[in-house]
Amino acid sequence: MIPTLEWTSEGVNFLDQTKLPLEETYVLATSYEEVATVIRDMIVRGAPAIGVSAAMGVAIGIERSKATTVEALTAEVDVICGVLAATRPTAVNLFWGIGRIRDLYNRLVAGGADLAMIKKAVVEEARLMYDEDIAACKQMGAFGAELMPQHGTVLTHCNAGALATCGYGSALGVIRAAIERGHDIDVFADETRPFLQGARLTAWELMKDNIKTTVLCDNMAASLMQKGRIQAVIVGADRIAANGDVANKIGTYGVSILAKEHGLPFYVAAPWSTIDVATLTGEEIPIEQRAAMEVTHSNGKQMTPDGVGIENPAFDVTPARYVTAIITERGILRAPYGDSIRAMAEMVQPALV
Repeated sequence: MIPTLEWTSEGVNFLDQTKLPLEETYVLATSYEEVATVIRDMIVRGAPAIGVSAAMGVAIGIERSKATTVEALTAEVDVICGVLAATRPTAVNLFWGIGRIRDLYNRLVAGGADLAMIKKAVVEEARLMYDEDIAACKQMGAFGAELMPQHGTVLTHCNAGALATCGYGSALGVIRAAIERGHDIDVFADETRPFLQGARLTAWELMKDNIKTTVLCDNMAASLMQKGRIQAVIVGADRIAANGDVANKIGTYGVSILAKEHGLPFYVAAPWSTIDVATLTGEEIPIEQRAAMEVTHSNGKQMTPDGVGIENPAFDVTPARYVTAIITERGILRAPYGDSIRAMAEMVQPALV
């Protein structure tokens, strides 16, 4: 599998996704501040990977703290969590990852654990979350493979593959699983402006797996759908509201409308941790605004006139009415999503790992 991130004795090692596809280089983060920079600068990206990275960031901050009392460490944990929480606000997995380590820390403190026990336990938890993410992606693939066409082409937007997770992938994991089960499908990958995650990342990792892939400019999908050259659409998500509204990379909303117009299924694949039952609708999802330079420049070269206005929201929200199904490791959700999400949340789930 593509090693998106890895806990090591030296620190957390990240595949630098800003350098792909031309360079396969790694960034070693040895402190929680460095993990925060890795997340903020999109060296690691994708909601599931961000969640586990944030958990490892909290864990490494606790493990390497010089605090000599639990009280002093608790004050540091507040700072650690705050720094990491400020990195990528749209991805709810970020807060899930931070919260899971923070909750464990609080339980350990309440139970009278000493510093050594706390440090060991939070690292073990973060590493467990890594294993759980890979298992969840494989389970999503198993559930979602049956939804993919037996023959034809699947369109995806942005990157929801191994690079967006700890391995295997969410949306691309479904495609991988379908191909493993004998489906004869290939992939159209939207380039996904302005950061080109489709052209750089989706194409790179699918080619690594010898899956036939064609990169499209973002404005080509409608024409190809009209000509019958696309049979289904599948994307990932950074946050899914309780009513089934989906926040994903900017441009996803437009693709969902096109799919609806052309009678194509539009699937979303995301781990359960991406579903935010506390956010009632997509209107409540915070949308990250990123630097203008991502739009004004390409490969370091300025592409726009000096002084022109720039809009660069990283995400848009696809209303639930455009979503055919949501694929999670717990099963497949269908409309009405408020009911199906609530029912799935109440189910007792077996451990994946």
